[in-house]
Amino acid sequence: MSIDPIGPIAGALRINAPVAPTGVAAAGNAAEVFGGLLSQSVESLQATQTKADALAVKAATGDLQDAHDYMAASNEAALATQLTVAIRDKAVAAFTEIMRMQA
Repeated sequence: MSIDPIGPIAGALRINAPVAPTGVAAAGNAAEVFGGLLSQSVESLQATQTKADALAVKAATGDLQDAHDYMAASNEAALATQLTVAIRDKAVAAFTEIMRMQA
């Protein structure tokens, strides 16, 4: 049995990318597509963290049958958050670099 280390992260940040039209219209819709992708990924991250929070409450009150469920959800939420922060940092760095370019 093999374990997919990316599986939990990909599951937490599952994005159904919209298909951008081709040609000149694609450049105009690029911002909408990108915005949609960001919105989907943030909603997915929020859902993952909400699940981990709910399991944490169950663990604290003694209603959780299997502590493994909470640990898995907690690690999944932490990894998804780290991935989101890394992507944000790269986007900010790219934006800063673009702003430094001369016209």
